[in-house]
Amino acid sequence: MHAQAPSTRPDDYNIKDTKPQLGERWPHGGVRGGGGWISSERITSTYDLVEQMYYLYVRVVKAKDLPTNPVTGSCDPYVEVKLGNYKGKTQRFEKKTNPEWNQVFAFSKEKIQSSMLEVFVRDREMVARDDYLGKVVFDMNEVPTRVPPDSPLAPQWYRLEHRRGDSKVKGEIMLAVWMGTQADEAFPESWHSDAATVQGEGVYSVRSKVYVSPKLWYLRVNIIEAQDVESQDKSQLPQVFVKAQVGNQILKTKLCPTRTTSPFWNEDLIFVAAEPFEEQLVLTVENKASPTKDELVGRKSLPLNIFERRLDHRPVHSSWFNLEKFGFGVLEADRRKEHKFSTRIHIRACLEGAYHVLDESTMYISDQRPTARQLWKQPVGILEVGILSAQGLQPMKTKDGRGTTDAYCVAKYGQKWVRTRTIVESFSPKWNEQYTWEVYDPCTVITLGVFDNCHLGGNEKPAAGGGPGRDSRIGKVRIRLSTLETDRIYTHSYPLLVLQPSGVKKMGELQIAFRFTCLSLTHMIYLYGRPLLPKMHYLHPFTVSQLDSLRYEAMNIVASRLGRAEPPLRKEVVEYMLDVDSHMWSMRRSKANFFRIVSLFTGMVSMSKWLGEVRHWKNPVTSVLVHVLFCILICYPELILPTIFLYMFLIGIWNYRFRPRHPPHMDTKLSWAEAVHPDELDEEFDTFPTSKPQDVIRMRYDRLRSVAGKIQTVVGDMATQGERLHALLSWRDPRATCLFIVFCLCTAIILYVTPFKLVTLLAGFYFLRHPRFRSKMPSIPSNLFRRLPSAADSML
Repeated sequence: MHAQAPSTRPDDYNIKDTKPQLGERWPHGGVRGGGGWISSERITSTYDLVEQMYYLYVRVVKAKDLPTNPVTGSCDPYVEVKLGNYKGKTQRFEKKTNPEWNQVFAFSKEKIQSSMLEVFVRDREMVARDDYLGKVVFDMNEVPTRVPPDSPLAPQWYRLEHRRGDSKVKGEIMLAVWMGTQADEAFPESWHSDAATVQGEGVYSVRSKVYVSPKLWYLRVNIIEAQDVESQDKSQLPQVFVKAQVGNQILKTKLCPTRTTSPFWNEDLIFVAAEPFEEQLVLTVENKASPTKDELVGRKSLPLNIFERRLDHRPVHSSWFNLEKFGFGVLEADRRKEHKFSTRIHIRACLEGAYHVLDESTMYISDQRPTARQLWKQPVGILEVGILSAQGLQPMKTKDGRGTTDAYCVAKYGQKWVRTRTIVESFSPKWNEQYTWEVYDPCTVITLGVFDNCHLGGNEKPAAGGGPGRDSRIGKVRIRLSTLETDRIYTHSYPLLVLQPSGVKKMGELQIAFRFTCLSLTHMIYLYGRPLLPKMHYLHPFTVSQLDSLRYEAMNIVASRLGRAEPPLRKEVVEYMLDVDSHMWSMRRSKANFFRIVSLFTGMVSMSKWLGEVRHWKNPVTSVLVHVLFCILICYPELILPTIFLYMFLIGIWNYRFRPRHPPHMDTKLSWAEAVHPDELDEEFDTFPTSKPQDVIRMRYDRLRSVAGKIQTVVGDMATQGERLHALLSWRDPRATCLFIVFCLCTAIILYVTPFKLVTLLAGFYFLRHPRFRSKMPSIPSNLFRRLPSAADSML
């Protein structure tokens, strides 16, 4: 099996500059400031990072005095808005002659093919076709244009006309019709003609929405002790532990080492909780009756809102709680009085407000603020993002025998998630929606993902297990704000790259415009010297394993809460945006990280090669110049540090010419995605636990052992070198330590009586001596060091 060859040209994986017509243009080609487009450097419009799109808006408010059906004596009205081939319908009311709809319809101006807008009021019939109650007709040339921030257009009453339009009929309808842009307040909630084929509940999942992550807290429960613990077997003392549960999170204390009725633990258990608090803290004391059996002693349920919210590291008060006894049913209520004492548990619990609850990887963190709003600082900047369009998307599903894609884009920064509307059945969707975020730290990352909507009603694709469909991933883009110049508008087309079992694949391109505006330069520069996370993370840090498990629970909570919104931001979308599988083993990712480390040493390697050439006099002129420079620095040692810093300054100035012009993006070569082995890809996409046959597992396990063996050897070698350094003075080898301390004494005496310049000059000349004066054998210090003992002798 050979490595996969890249299926597309490497140039297709690069960022491309685009020149979209951004900004606001007056309707009908009007002139503003001397040009059709805003040409000033600082554009003041709200929607200045997107291309302007025009829509015909029709707001259907209500109707009155509608005629009733002579047969049924009632009226079940609804409104149908028709423009050319596009029809939109309101909901239907039963037995109501004065209905209120308050619904808005939006028709894209690019697709308008008719000069007349018709609004029909109909009455649903049970048997025959729906009865016609009346209509209102508008001439498209007479429709007014509304440009925000103008106030909304006031709706008016219109008398209903007969089908032929020659007379008025009974009933009136209140309407507002205007031409506007996507900056209109009615745009997000409108029924769009672009999505006319969407039916049922799918209508809600088409609209653009803004979501807010739930407010997350760390719940710290310090289990101190318990009293009056009784075992069912009275002949032996209980040996107990405490199990604590918050929602799906279950943690246990260690087993009390002694058998006693008053066990003591003093253990911290950390949970993640989200406001509003729906779960309770359930404490259960259990006795280890046998190695295979745990018997319940008592339990207590505590609502989370009773606990103190701590904003610093001051201690909180502890409390005693009586546990509810187990084993007494409803019919045994009288037996409760037999117990004079009940088991009590002593805990100290608080909601930690001074930590930042991590729900995303620290490598791509977008928010570092603590939970408590009182501890937030002022924002240092504003991030504006215009999600323009996508190009060349791949068909993600099949409908009526042809490939199609219903794409929408999700952006996540801080606690704010945004979702654009879904463009139905288009491989080149145009969203042109703009969103704004406050920036509290420039060293953060905004993530944008493109997905295929599989919940539009009637065309869902079922999942492999027969369950509901999952929104497919099309691609993801990350932008680190600190790599952006302030107040500059970036307009780029980003490749959407996805790693599939067949290899890396380009799914299309995402065209976005964004600008990072600085509010306070001094505050931003000050932040560069501040720690990344809030102070409590450093005063009372969590362990690495705790952080991993807590992040996993936080992601689950965020996904479940956003999945309950309307329309839902589904679990697969949230997990992809939060990199839920970033901790999983991958041979490809391990190789990529290894070569990242290797590349860090390229500068040192090239420097050592150059120094080796100087020492071996490959170029005599260079070697002589190095000797001259070395003599100058020894004669004037005060010039050494200034020379080093001046050299670094000149390197920085020289590199300014070659500074990157684009923000960094997904690099397939760096990710080791182009030359990855097919079997390694298959392993990366395997489920956990694995679902592969035994022979494949055996082969992969042997390969993993081989790789881990090499890593183990390297780590062992590094430990050995450190232990040898320690052995120089530890008398583990008394002769070697004696030699070393005698050498140290002699060296100290020589350095004390000899000028430092002379010693350094002689050492430098000795190091740079000509090869004919140099032995091929290792030096005496190297031989001594390699002979020193290490702890490897004590390894089993």
